[in-house]
Amino acid sequence: MDRDDRDDPFGDFFEEIERMMNEMAGASAGVEDAGFGSETHVDAYTTDERVRLVADLPAVSKEQLSLQCDGESITISAASDRREYDETVDLPVPVDEHSGSATFNNGVLEVEFDRDDDSASIDVV
Repeated sequence: MDRDDRDDPFGDFFEEIERMMNEMAGASAGVEDAGFGSETHVDAYTTDERVRLVADLPAVSKEQLSLQCDGESITISAASDRREYDETVDLPVPVDEHSGSATFNNGVLEVEFDRDDDSASIDVV
């Protein structure tokens, strides 16, 4: 007997939970354009001196990656044989975009930046 998904009393319930979880994941990561879709997971970690971003990018090679940072957000782009990716992630704090370094190993991208001072001290004369 073939299974009819319309008879599953929990189908709509689980689909709604998955939709809400995807929305929360996108909002917490500061994703503006979720071009990577549900295949991408991006985490940002901060210390007093550094910001580290970790992104899962399945089916992408190092040669296909392009990164751009303006100090407040980072754009991760890649063009694979199957599709093009383009995602902008807001960084949790301002960074020195010229201090960036990145590694890519087994589909995991790690990018590190020095934090940019939020304010400059002003001498009163």
